[in-house]
Amino acid sequence: MPALTARSGLLSPSDDKASQLRNTTLSDGALSVKPNTESDKTASRPAAAGTGERGTVPLSVAGTSVARVGQTPTAQMTTPAAERDDLDLERYRGELTGYCYRMLGSTFDADDAVQEALVRAWQAADRFEGRSSVRSWLYRIATNVCLDHLRSRQRRAMPMDLSSPVPSSTPPVDTAPDHAWLEPVADRDVMPLGADPAEQAVVRDTVRLAFVAALQVLPPRQRAVLILREVLCWSAADVAELLGTTVVSVNSALQRARATLAERQVEPGGQPRELGDAERDLLARYVQAFERYDMEALVGVLHEDASISMPPFRMWMQGIDQLPGWYLGHGIGCKGSRLLPLEVSGSPAFAQYKPGPGGRLTPWCIQVLELRDGRIAHIHHFLDTRLFARFGLPAEL
Repeated sequence: MPALTARSGLLSPSDDKASQLRNTTLSDGALSVKPNTESDKTASRPAAAGTGERGTVPLSVAGTSVARVGQTPTAQMTTPAAERDDLDLERYRGELTGYCYRMLGSTFDADDAVQEALVRAWQAADRFEGRSSVRSWLYRIATNVCLDHLRSRQRRAMPMDLSSPVPSSTPPVDTAPDHAWLEPVADRDVMPLGADPAEQAVVRDTVRLAFVAALQVLPPRQRAVLILREVLCWSAADVAELLGTTVVSVNSALQRARATLAERQVEPGGQPRELGDAERDLLARYVQAFERYDMEALVGVLHEDASISMPPFRMWMQGIDQLPGWYLGHGIGCKGSRLLPLEVSGSPAFAQYKPGPGGRLTPWCIQVLELRDGRIAHIHHFLDTRLFARFGLPAEL
């Protein structure tokens, strides 16, 4: 079997070191390997000419049927014999990234998990017997990768999960390692190509930080069951086959997972909707107030019990009586910042650049906003500046 062409060079089947899996990305085009049977070969769906996009398989999420797919997760996929030349794995990267992100709570860990799953699949392609679809086979591999990863890691969380709010006068000194915190994900990285607006809204709803944080509370196998059943709409029988268990066990795990999410008042696939004119106006006023560092205007767009958090700092603050003191105290370095709009974690978001040496604006944090009752209820400030490069943002302004 020929070596796998990758952006960073060539990866041979024997090159399976973890560092190579982390640093090697499959080619932007379709990854093609030869299966050992005809029954599960699929035709790749080509990307639109000139777009530079990869082909992908749309998925069904949170009760939204993607009718044009016309198959269950484990249905055999048949194509004309003339098109059954190659097994296209790269087309699944987007939906696998969404699955692994929900499982792991980290965009970087999801990248690594998907890469490892695709490399494992490529290496094992000659042993793939076609008893299930390529898609379900890849999900089985990706699930095992995620479960292996979760055995050696504590769950990721947000500061609000770990402590009570502190006064604005509290100095930001107490931190936790990066692997302790939930991370945001770019919507485009988990969005099926060709998804209609309703499907896109549902996908965004299931990568919201509140939902993904609630998933991290579940034991790993319960987490997998809930995502596969409630988000991806797999049948109990399909999930049981993937996990090597029984339908009764799957239904029991799903019932327990639903109860845990209900306690946290989080539902998978609630009632997603696009931002309306009022919300867009609210966000515009927030940007204007923040960039002008106008505390009166800023308080005017915040909910009365609004809160802010700043991972990796453990501390968080709550209440419009506290937040101005933070912005004008320990947070005064943010004065003069500029915000660039983003589509992150299914929520309104901004990349914050703050004043740096030589008058340049340098990356500071990714802000993800939660809205409630026509006001801003929470602002997550993710201070891991690696996210700027990951989201394709400029190094300075």
